[in-house]
Formats: sequence, C-alpha cells, structure tokens
Amino acid sequence: MDFSKEVKPIFESSCIKCHGRGRDKGGFQLDSRETLLKGGDSGVAVVPGKSEASYIIELVQGFDPDEMMPKKGTKLTPEQVGILRAWIDQGAKWDAGVTFGRLEPANLKPHRPEVPAGDREMNPVDRFLQPYFAAHHIKPATPVNDRLYARRVYLDAIGLLPTPEQLDAFEKDKRPDKRQQLVRSLLADNQNYAVHWMSCWNDMLRNDYRGTGYIDGGRKQITGWLYTALAKNMPYDKFVAELINPTPESEGFTRGIIWRGAVNASQAPQMQAAQSISQVFMGVNLKCASCHDSFINDLTLADAYGLAGLYAEGPLEMVHCDKPTGKKADLKFIYPELGQIDPKADRSTRLKQLAEVVSGRQDARLTRTIVNRLWQRFMGRGLIEPADEMEKTAWNQDLLDWLAEDMADQNFDMKKTMERILTSRAYQMPAVSLDEKSSEDYVFKGPIVRRMSAEQFRDSLGEVAGIWYEQPVAQVDFSAGASNQNFDAPFAAKWIWTEATAAQAAKPGTNYFRKVVVLDGEPTSAMGVITADNSFTLFVNGKKAGAGKKYDELQVVDLRKHLVKGTNYIAVSAVNDGDKPNPAGLFLYAYVRFGNKASKVMDFGTDKSWVWSGNKEKNWDKPKFNGANWSAAAELGAIGLGPWNLEPQFKSAMIAPEKFGRVRSALVNADTLQVALGRPNREQVVTTRLSAATTLQALELTNGHELSDIIKQGSKKLMAESSDKDLVTRLYLRALGRKPTGEELKLAQEMVGKPVQNAGIEDLLWAVTMLPEFQLIY
Repeated sequence: MDFSKEVKPIFESSCIKCHGRGRDKGGFQLDSRETLLKGGDSGVAVVPGKSEASYIIELVQGFDPDEMMPKKGTKLTPEQVGILRAWIDQGAKWDAGVTFGRLEPANLKPHRPEVPAGDREMNPVDRFLQPYFAAHHIKPATPVNDRLYARRVYLDAIGLLPTPEQLDAFEKDKRPDKRQQLVRSLLADNQNYAVHWMSCWNDMLRNDYRGTGYIDGGRKQITGWLYTALAKNMPYDKFVAELINPTPESEGFTRGIIWRGAVNASQAPQMQAAQSISQVFMGVNLKCASCHDSFINDLTLADAYGLAGLYAEGPLEMVHCDKPTGKKADLKFIYPELGQIDPKADRSTRLKQLAEVVSGRQDARLTRTIVNRLWQRFMGRGLIEPADEMEKTAWNQDLLDWLAEDMADQNFDMKKTMERILTSRAYQMPAVSLDEKSSEDYVFKGPIVRRMSAEQFRDSLGEVAGIWYEQPVAQVDFSAGASNQNFDAPFAAKWIWTEATAAQAAKPGTNYFRKVVVLDGEPTSAMGVITADNSFTLFVNGKKAGAGKKYDELQVVDLRKHLVKGTNYIAVSAVNDGDKPNPAGLFLYAYVRFGNKASKVMDFGTDKSWVWSGNKEKNWDKPKFNGANWSAAAELGAIGLGPWNLEPQFKSAMIAPEKFGRVRSALVNADTLQVALGRPNREQVVTTRLSAATTLQALELTNGHELSDIIKQGSKKLMAESSDKDLVTRLYLRALGRKPTGEELKLAQEMVGKPVQNAGIEDLLWAVTMLPEFQLIY
C-alpha cells in the first residue's frame, strides 16, 4: 500500500479533526506512527500485521453502531476500510516526513520582504502592488479627483465630512504633495482622531458607557484611558501591553463582564480575557477552544485554559463542554514559541511576562493583525479575510509582511501606518463594488464602496443640519493631545462649606446650600462641573440636575436644559459622611454662554455669596424659597486646594464646554438611530461591523423618530442661517461636497417652495441625506 497516496487522505478527511494537530480525543493521537501505535484510553488501536486484532478497524467498520467512527461526518466506505485493513496487514508502514502533528502557526514570525524595484518616490504599498497587478492583468485606474479623495480621507481618518471651505482650499492648493499634507494634518487633529477611533476600539475592547455589569460593578470602563491613549498616539506595543498587564485605568478590558446567574465555564472572567486577547491582538478565535479542542484552527482546550490561567491565581481545571476533566492546564501563552512565561511566578509577574511576549518585536502576528485591520477599514476588505482568521495566507503576503515590519520600525506608530495606506495610489483609486460572487475569488482592483458607520452617518447629519448631541456621556480628558489649550476661568469659584477649616475637618452630616443667579439671556451653551466631599445632589429651578458620590472626581452636568433667562435658583444638598470629623467641601463651576456665537459670558460658581443651612426646611430646593435666615458660606480655597487637588481635572473638564452642543456620536450612549445603523452593544468583541443594509435600517431611516427630530430641528436652523437664494446650494455643498446640477437645483427649489417653507426644507434635507452619494464612502 502507498501510505501517502492511499492512507494519508483517509486520515486527513476523517480522523485528524479529533486525533491530529495535537488533539487527543479519548487519549488517542494520530500525529505520528509512534502516537498511533501507542493507542489511547481504550487500549492499543493498531497491531501491525494484524488488522483483525486492531481496534481501529472495529471502530471504523461499525461492529458496534454506537461506537462507530468517525462520530461526526461521513463514515468510511467499504473500500476505505479495506485500504486500512491492507495497510495494517502489510505492517502499517509510515512514509518518512509525514506528520499529522500541530503545524507551525502562520504569520507568527517576522519576515521582511524586499521592496520591489521601482520609482523610489513611489509609495512602497504601490511598489508591492505593481507585480500583483501585472500578474492579474490589471491596469490601475487613474486616482479620484481632489474633492472625492478629500471626502474619503476625512471620513476615514477623523470620521467627519470636510466643510465646503476646506474642500475649496484643498482643491485650490497647488502643492504636488498636497494629499500627503492633508493626511498628515488630519492625523494631527488629535481630538477628532481620538473621538473617531474610539468607536473602533470600543467595539473591539468591549468598552461602553452603559450596559450589562456597569451598575453592579461587574464591568469597568476604560474610556478615559482609551481616549488619552488615542489622543496622544500611544505606540501600539505599549497600548497592547497596558491592556494585557493593565493599569487601574485600563483593567476593564481583561476584567471582562461578570455575568449574573449561572454561566458556563467558557464565560468565566479569566477565559473572557484569554478570548479577547487572542481575537483582538492575535486575530484568532479562541471561543471554540474554550469549550473543546477547536475544529476551526489548531488551538486546544489546554491552550485556552493555559492562557486563562495566567489571569487566575494558578492553573485552572479544564472543563470540557461543561464537564470538569479533573486535569489542570499548564500556564502558557497560546503560541509558546513566541516566549515562555514562568508558571511558578506570581500573577503580576506572569502578566508582565505575557505583555512582553505579545507586544514584543518577535510577535509579528500582533503587527500583521493590526495592519490587516487598518487595511480592511480603509479598503473595505482585508489583506486577509475574515480579519479574525490570521492563520490564513494574505492575497498579497509580501505587502502584509512589509507593512507589519514597517510599523514596528516606526516605533509601532499607528498613524505612520495609516499615512502609508491613505497616501498610496491604491487607496486613491476609484471605489469598486463587491458582490458575493466576486468576493469568493477576490482580486484587488481598488477600495470597495463602503457604507458609513452609524457614528459617521450621525456626525455627518450634525455637519449638514447643525444638530449634534448636547453633552458627552464619556468622561474623558479633552486636553489630552491638545496643543496650547488652557482655560482661564472668568469666575473665581471656590470650595465652600459651613466653616473655613472644613478642608481639614468638619463634623459629619448633611448641609443645604443655595444661590440665586440672574442671567441676561437664554443660554446657548451651559454645563457645570461639581463635586462634594462626600456626596451631593444638585437642583436647578426646583428640578434635579445631577448627583454624585465620587468626591475625588468632578462630575459634568448639563445645565442648558435647566437654566432660563432671568432668575435661576441653584440648590445643593451636600453630605459629609463618617462618624467623626473629616474633610468636607462643595465645589461647582457653571460655564454659561449666550448670544451670537455664544460670545457673552455669564459663568458662576460656589463662593461666599452662597448661603447654607443645616436644617432641611420644606421646599428648600424650590424657586422663591425664602432663605433670608440662612448663613453665608465659608470659602475654603481655590479648586487646587488639598486634600482634593482637582485643578488638573478642572482645566481638562473646562476644555469640554466648547464642544457642548456639538458633541459627536462616539461620546454618547447609543440611541435608536445608531443601533439601527449597526452600533453594537459591545458585550462581545466586535472587530468588523456588517456593511450590508438591513430592513431595520430602512425602517429607521424612513420612519424613525430620532432622524425625524434631527431633520425638523435642522430645517429650522438652515432656514435661519441661509437666504432663500443660497439655501439649496449651501445644503448640497455641506452634504455632498458639490453644487447641485441644474436639474437638481430646479427640483430642489420647487421642493422648498417660494418663499421657502420649513416643511419643504425638511423634505429636501431628508431626500439629500438618503442619497447613496451621501451615505456611502466612494
């Protein structure tokens, strides 16, 4: 018998899924002739020269139907059973070099290919694609025009549409390298860059602002850490290391979600950490291997528990399909060839070693995975697809390998890699459509037409209609990555309490504070930052406006919906906890602007003009309460006063008000519109959102109340700021980056009416934002 031609195909098709590639179901392995002859839990499987005494023949022939092998899939034919019998009778010979053992993982080790010969001024991406195009008989198309390129790169780099003014300036720019300069300027816009990429990383790192686990402490946000890391362009190796071996600010990623009630072993927090690290950073699915040896890759149950155990206090017992095995997995990374982790070390040392292994230069899977994700986001399809199957071969392996090594050479700077891709001729080619049939035999011919993400669509609506979210839910340091931004407070707010020595010690209890504030106009922007040691409840004009229990954090509250023109009544109940005297204080600063372009300042805050009482009197928090007998508050000191030392936090928070009233969608909780457009709940790792339109999206875009409200408010705003003559043109320039054609202008003017009617603007605004030209990235 010819082993390689006749026997090997049978083992490959019917046996190795359970007994090869390192798997040993029933204790039996087919990795080599030695493991074959060793047998398994049921004893010897093959007796060379004696097929009638070989247990494997009994199993595949089906003498006992309940034990017939293979358990799943197609059973062996009589001819195949005969081949196995003959092979065993002839001595079960095994060809040299043949193994069914575990294969060396692909895309794991560094490889730096030579950049193909060509114009040294040409982007290396394009030099790698030249021979690819030649081999596929493709003549690269002429790059898109300036307006289309600018719209594409604005949306991809910072998630916003370019303004008409920005488009005009770019089109008139005569510099030969203006596209490269545009990309660099966009990536240098640290705040808009960070907000845009928050969505991508929130999806992957399972971070959100509300949802399962946040209320009861079963989940922890990493929002502040993530925004700062992106705004400051933290090197990717450090970014990964701080998530794997976390700081208190970044530990939410590997803590996972502590689910309520009974959950299976594959959802234990340590296993969640193992799954998330493997999928996000290594591009491999560990979920199958968390329950049993995987059928989709070579990872085993022992691999999954070996990595999960690094986050436990010691080795974990393996649970196979919810059945404890009684065996513990050795502590290790899923790819031990990248580096060893000391199983005898304590947990903190093990995590430090794990972070070094995963983020180290020797781990080229890390850089290949992130490079592939960036290519997928910008081009619509990865160099490897799906992006979470990084053990596949890329359609241009040298390009993937070179980009990965280049990123490491550039100090793991993600922005440098983005610039490489965004300035390539490949990225500048006209977008192409990709149907299901062509995706099977994919050949790169240019970026794929993509649908805007939920956040891009909502922010684009904000730019077109002028209607944004009012207040960020995400608590982030808006000063991170900002240059020359500082806040000089127009009002000198102070910490206050009932006595001047309260910062050192004050008696426990609840005190009530009030202030009457008169505003000359209705605020166009108003927010406050407030805290109290130990807790507070804020009322504005008789309505609760906020509450908090973290005295070492300034809480942001939206005051615009509570403040009115004229007299306003501010009331705060502040609690000093404890059973003996301890530090106490209340601090509030209100940022209030009104008038044309919010140019008039009416800030106020806590100071000695406030009054207080230790008694909770009836209606103390209501307007027109008579507090004439209340005492004047005592000033303790400025915001930087100890023991709180909140001046850096205050300056950071006060940069945010300039964004209030123009808050981007990535910084707020998902609403019905965003959910319908594909924003996930982030309880699971999401590395790729579906791009195809759904029935839910169609219903929300045609009948959704949130979109309807935005269009109604936006039409009023457009009507107020534009003349009848230029309204249509202004709308087209904002939404599509171009003027309307003659036919479009005629139809639009008929739609809005003469004189312009608000209902007509609503119809036009809806019609334009429903156009594929608006919703798609070409």
